[in-house]
Amino acid sequence: MIDLLSIAVFIALFIFFVFLGFWGARWRKGDLTKLKEWGLAGGRLGTFLGWFLLGADIYTAYTFIAVPSSLFAKGAIYFFAAPYVIITYAFAMWAMPRFWKIANKHGYITMADFVKGVFNSRLLAVSIALVGIVAELPYIALQIVGMQAVLIALLSSFGAVNTIIEFSLIISFVILAAFTWTSGLRGATLAGVLKDALILVSVVAVVVAVITLGGFHNAFVNASATNIHYFTLPSSLYNAYWSLFVFSALALYLYPHVVNGTLAQKSAKSVRRTASLLPLYSIGLGLLAMFGFVVYGVPAALKYVNSFPAAVQGTQVVPGLILTLLPSWLSGAALLGIFIGGLVPAAIMAIAAANLFTRNIAKEIKPNITPKGETKIAQVFAVVFKFLALGFVFLIPATYAIQLQLFGGILILQVLPSFIFGMITKNLNRRALFLGLVAGVASGVYIMEAANSYATWTTTLVGTGLGPVFIGMIALAINIAVVLVGTGIANAMNITNALPKNADVY
Repeated sequence: MIDLLSIAVFIALFIFFVFLGFWGARWRKGDLTKLKEWGLAGGRLGTFLGWFLLGADIYTAYTFIAVPSSLFAKGAIYFFAAPYVIITYAFAMWAMPRFWKIANKHGYITMADFVKGVFNSRLLAVSIALVGIVAELPYIALQIVGMQAVLIALLSSFGAVNTIIEFSLIISFVILAAFTWTSGLRGATLAGVLKDALILVSVVAVVVAVITLGGFHNAFVNASATNIHYFTLPSSLYNAYWSLFVFSALALYLYPHVVNGTLAQKSAKSVRRTASLLPLYSIGLGLLAMFGFVVYGVPAALKYVNSFPAAVQGTQVVPGLILTLLPSWLSGAALLGIFIGGLVPAAIMAIAAANLFTRNIAKEIKPNITPKGETKIAQVFAVVFKFLALGFVFLIPATYAIQLQLFGGILILQVLPSFIFGMITKNLNRRALFLGLVAGVASGVYIMEAANSYATWTTTLVGTGLGPVFIGMIALAINIAVVLVGTGIANAMNITNALPKNADVY
């Protein structure tokens, strides 16, 4: 359990984490007054660092806290995360090297830059930037939930009240904001290496401890005795399961922070190699998801989890296993890994959202912003977006925090037609794409609210004649239908995109 040694290890490693964050400004020096240098690390990351950066991007508090928490609360449906992070890389292998080449050729910093270049539409680019920013906010909020879970585990044993926990969280965010401002994506990349190393050691240590104690056998026996479907999926949820993992896989590489991680790499070959190596992380995700029922095989951990109110029980599954199975010095290191597993992605996501705001909103309003001015705006809004995300924390009970990421997925899926179709053809009508985007976002938010009876969000599924399905699938179908019908009408009326002569986007 937590003792002073655990706290000391946590604090010592956190200080080292902060050092890496600030030292990033000196690492591979570049002119950090330029947005590409600050927000994309100069686009000079190779396969190894690109792998760590995208690993820090993708395997976040969603992986360490939200997935096992949701599985603990609701069962096997949340194993959808395992196949989703495997098949998403097939999409990445096709789309992202091509996207990198186009972005590198034209100096694009964001996906909205690319869409504007293909369809010559400022309105569409601004709209995609806004959707991207809003989609990032609940995802950043999910990181905050993960960090809160660690602070609760770390401090509640000492009788710390909520005020102390919240104060600790704010101090951590202020430090994060400081080194993000100073080092940009460089600092987040270096910190991501530390985060991944700590998480790897922690997962292996917990698995070995569970095996040694015979915990897996006990977990299967004890979890089977509950009324939650941990090991079999009811037939009524088959369509919910496949729609969750297929459309989550399509959404992942549309997120601004993943686009950032892609464009920060030095070549299309590096992007392809990184995508081919990232499935290695999926092994860890599968094991962490299992922790949602493995806790039943460790009585001390289950007792610890059940000591908390139901609204936060799920978030304490992984901390509970760490605290009851690992020696105090290692539990401090493991908890720090999960804590910065929220901090680092939050920084990267805020940087990505700030890049979108700067390039595709502020610069549209004031086109003559200097390169230095662009970076200053991005630095300010990277801080602003971190704290705006706090508002989303209060929308859901912590145990169901995965719904924050899934809601972000509903929103970000709506940029798919402009991006994917834009990689293939310029012939879709830009007005139809805009209307499709609006229809997809509006329908997604409305159905989400209706599915939750206009109250606290606990699901992103909606009932249909085929059983519950992921709301993002329905919203995207509406979006694509509007785009195709609208383009057909525009073509019949001879309304074109009015591309510049000799436009050479590709």
